[in-house]
Amino acid sequence: MPQNQAEPNFRIAIVEDDPVVRDHFIEIVSSAPDLDLAGVAPTLGKAAELIRLEPDLFLVDIGLPDGSGLDFIPRIKAECAAKALVVTSFGDRETVVSAIKAGADGYLLKDSDPAVILEGIRVTLQGGAPISAAAAVYLLDRLRMGDPPIESAVEESCGLTVREVDLLQLFAKGSSYKEAARALGISPLTVGNYVKSIYRKLAVHSRGEAVYEAVKTGQLRL
Repeated sequence: MPQNQAEPNFRIAIVEDDPVVRDHFIEIVSSAPDLDLAGVAPTLGKAAELIRLEPDLFLVDIGLPDGSGLDFIPRIKAECAAKALVVTSFGDRETVVSAIKAGADGYLLKDSDPAVILEGIRVTLQGGAPISAAAAVYLLDRLRMGDPPIESAVEESCGLTVREVDLLQLFAKGSSYKEAARALGISPLTVGNYVKSIYRKLAVHSRGEAVYEAVKTGQLRL
């Protein structure tokens, strides 16, 4: 690539039925010089059409007229390489945990400051897993008090290594690939290899889900 040729912008798709909130998200994306709006959809049915546009990230609401945005996240993961950042008004324990288990790459509340949402988009695109403070409290409370470590499909022989646990600790704190690589003294490529191993061992598809499963199976303590 010639040195004077700029990197292409990240393309963002928005799935939100409330026109006021949808316009708010559009404004946030449009105001960022490194982001482009790939498309918008007010329903799950219309959201499915956005997949063919191959955006880099979906902003996904949960309460939609024709179903739950949580049902759309697995389809995103199965049909394209886009990240899925949930931005919703639901912050209860069950919804937060369900979103992570569905494969969400991050979870923010709609009333977050626009700068927080914009930063959440960028962190997610970089491989991070932003979770709003309120949602994090619910999630940690659920993991610490409501879900004691249980037996799972993860066999002992496939347990996480010490370095993989260290990596998940960093991810749980919101570190990006680059930040985790710097903290562990390894390359981002090596971090990616560890992530693939973690996903395979825990049978998950996102870092938030990996943290949840590792805590639930007693392999990670927060």
